[in-house]
Amino acid sequence: MFYISKAVAVIAVVAAVGAVATIIALSVVYAQEKAKNEVTAPSTTGPPATTGSPATTGLPATTTPSIPKEPWKRYRLPDSLAPISYNVTLWPRLEPNKGGLYIFTGHSVVVFTCVKETDLIIIHSNKLNLTRFQDHLAKLSGLDGATVPSVSNSWLEEPTQYLVVQLSSKLQAGKSYELYTEFVGELADDLGGFYRSEYMEDRVKKVVATTQMQPTDARKAFPCFDEPAMKAIFHMTLIHPVGTVALANAMNYGEPNSDVTNTLLIITVVSVQQNIIWARRKAIEEGQGDYALNKTGPILTFFEKYYNSPYPLEKSDQIALPDFSAGAMENWGLITYRETALLYNPDMSSNGDKEWVATVISHELAHMWFGNLVTMKWWNDLWLNEGFATYVSYLGANSAEPDWNIKDLIVLNEVHGVMAVDALASSHPLSSKEEDIQKPEQISELFDSITYSKGAAVLRMLSEFITEAVFSRGLSYPSITLSLFKWSSFQAVNATTPSLGLPESVEDIMNRWILQMGFPVVTIDTKTGRVSQKHFLLDPDSVVERPSPYSYEWFVPITWAKADGVEQQYWLLKKEDTNTKMTIGTGEWLLANINMTGFYRVNYDSENWERLLTKLSSQHQDIPVINRAQIIDDAFNLARAKAVSTILALKTTKYLFREVEYMPWQTASRNLDYFFLMFDRSEVYGPMQAYIKKQITPLFNYFKELTLNWTKIPDGHTDQYNQVNAISMACSTGVEGCEELTTGWFRAWMKDPTNNLINANLRSTVYCSAIAAGGVDEWDFAWSMYKNATIASEADKLMYALSCTKQPWLLNRYLEYCLDPEMIRKQDATSTIVYIASNAIGQPLAWDFIRANWNHLFNDYGGGSFSFGRLINGVTKRFSTEFEYKQLQQFKEDHVEGGFGSATMALEQALERTKANINWVSLNKEQVLAWFTNETASPVY
Repeated sequence: MFYISKAVAVIAVVAAVGAVATIIALSVVYAQEKAKNEVTAPSTTGPPATTGSPATTGLPATTTPSIPKEPWKRYRLPDSLAPISYNVTLWPRLEPNKGGLYIFTGHSVVVFTCVKETDLIIIHSNKLNLTRFQDHLAKLSGLDGATVPSVSNSWLEEPTQYLVVQLSSKLQAGKSYELYTEFVGELADDLGGFYRSEYMEDRVKKVVATTQMQPTDARKAFPCFDEPAMKAIFHMTLIHPVGTVALANAMNYGEPNSDVTNTLLIITVVSVQQNIIWARRKAIEEGQGDYALNKTGPILTFFEKYYNSPYPLEKSDQIALPDFSAGAMENWGLITYRETALLYNPDMSSNGDKEWVATVISHELAHMWFGNLVTMKWWNDLWLNEGFATYVSYLGANSAEPDWNIKDLIVLNEVHGVMAVDALASSHPLSSKEEDIQKPEQISELFDSITYSKGAAVLRMLSEFITEAVFSRGLSYPSITLSLFKWSSFQAVNATTPSLGLPESVEDIMNRWILQMGFPVVTIDTKTGRVSQKHFLLDPDSVVERPSPYSYEWFVPITWAKADGVEQQYWLLKKEDTNTKMTIGTGEWLLANINMTGFYRVNYDSENWERLLTKLSSQHQDIPVINRAQIIDDAFNLARAKAVSTILALKTTKYLFREVEYMPWQTASRNLDYFFLMFDRSEVYGPMQAYIKKQITPLFNYFKELTLNWTKIPDGHTDQYNQVNAISMACSTGVEGCEELTTGWFRAWMKDPTNNLINANLRSTVYCSAIAAGGVDEWDFAWSMYKNATIASEADKLMYALSCTKQPWLLNRYLEYCLDPEMIRKQDATSTIVYIASNAIGQPLAWDFIRANWNHLFNDYGGGSFSFGRLINGVTKRFSTEFEYKQLQQFKEDHVEGGFGSATMALEQALERTKANINWVSLNKEQVLAWFTNETASPVY
């Protein structure tokens, strides 16, 4: 799965049928049930207290809360049964019933083997209304002569989401049985399970029935053994309207399916287009699927070579959906996407939109081997699935777009950002103990930047120190192809490459990065050659309560070079060591973590820092561009951790008036954003704005000249990104001519709404700048364009820009729209709130809105979804006062009973981050004000 870290697109499944068009997408994830259904069934909650029940039927109090005595009170399935196959029929109703509800009906037969004798059948079922058969919720039969015990009791155990069937005697080990159920569920608009999506086309409302099973919602579609290791064969039958076509994971030939998968990866879709790219009819007719279609083949070819294994299925369908909550979902053979992650219009979409499509497609196709064919046993190792796909997505996208140099952008997109999270005392290891991850909300919490981005970063580091060739060979080793991931695979390949000279086994090296949270800061004293490591914490005074099996020490692969540019490698295997080769003479400088391939930060003695700053100011091109970005990012984060002075960090930006490359500018912009978050409500704001204006003006003029006075677009991929940086920062700091430029473009569009001449790359920045400078007329025009947008990426740009207004009443109106799915789709509500909170004027409004509407948002918008952690992070990132800290504590106390679902960890991180912000502002405000004031007064050169 590809979750959204930006407010960009993710995954989708769509339908377009004739005049009434309804496309149905069923991924093994199903719908919620409410009281009103076409079928009325008696209550099925809890074990019936009948006198005829066997002695084991009662529910005595559990002896230990952590491991309940009764197996149906535990969140993990017993190991007594193993599924073999499912035969499932689903019938979604695309019109509401008499009670006004959209529903689906279905029946399922699951064939399973009894592994250990048991008189209990425990299978997942959530929010399904099950039909009773002779007062029981399921029918059991035996296969191949197996003796079938009678059903003595059955009930739904709601807290653990089980259907429990108690038997009069035990099932026989080694024998096979089948369990039959019939059910009704609601085809709701909750973006989880089997759900309903709606969109307008030619002024006609179209209904889409689609699914999202991962991580724990297959049980909302039909009763199933809903755990990743419980693989089986699935036979899916979909009853659908005439004029539509049913799609599923395998080909629809009417032949038995023999591909084994798990409940997370099943999907069925109904549509009328015959293509491997599926979407709304108009989107396909306009060619919005062409780019994805053209790049899918080359990416698949790359992965076949990379894995040394052919694509494991007969087809590769991809579908874009109007409503989807997560990123993209790697349903085997039928991948679902949000529209912005699959559809691309060259006239309306930016180069960033194109990159997003390429990387998300690559991420999902990578899963077809690693994640689907090779599967994790349990969710505690989710990082292997998602971290790996995130890392190799850059390799696959690079094969499709070799001119982009996209492999370098992993540093900006993944490494820098996740280091800020992993430097908190409330972070977590990549891999947890199985027993620590039990409940659905705990599983959902794992879909975070640690899992995706840190997972990608440490695998990138591994591929660097064992080489990419050895890394890819390790993936095709026999133990991998047997659906088991083992470090020994890489060690076996490493043993055939003695030139690598690893100091320890691959497993011993990697366990230190996987089984303990955080990462080290490596400090190098170039006067003595002393090298040391220490667990890096953004707040050095925070208390680390989580124990580490390695005492927070790592085996660190240090790459380094002196002024001659010759790269060398050194392994730091203990807390402190000496490497005399790292001493330097007068006039020399040393740089470590070349191209930031290692997941650690670097600090130096003060003399080497000054020499690096001097080199940046005189000949910055002598330092690799990634390392120019790394120097800035390390310095700012070390300053927040009180390891270097904040003034040293600010000095790394002084050379930027000479810099034209994207990565250093983007890194500086992100780090200075923290200063804006902390100081945009204080007297520091004015001098800070003046300093950035002074630094950005040469870059603004550079692109003005390069683009012939803004009449053309730069050729380079990252140059196009940096042009956006130049305009955005210039307009926000008042560079002469910038606001006139953006507002002029926007007003020209307002005068002729059918002819938008603003280049797609610049639209997000131009829209934001013009709306910020304007009033209600600009806002209302942008809102009208948003509601009428037929291209998802264009709608996303407008959705963001609407949050840029400086009018509080417009921001409050926009927040209220987030509660109305007719105004803002549920999939976009949390992103919109976060956008508004990023606006200094909107932040307190968004915080008040969250507190006033938390119960509604949590219950109706999916507190267990992946987006709620990002909602808490986004709304609280500006918090830096004791008053705000107390408000956050009170918010936690007010909702302790209902809990925070997938936002639980994010709330703890927000509290820790707020306390660190308070301390940082108190320590740095005066000196930062003085530095900005002094630098603004001095000339540029």
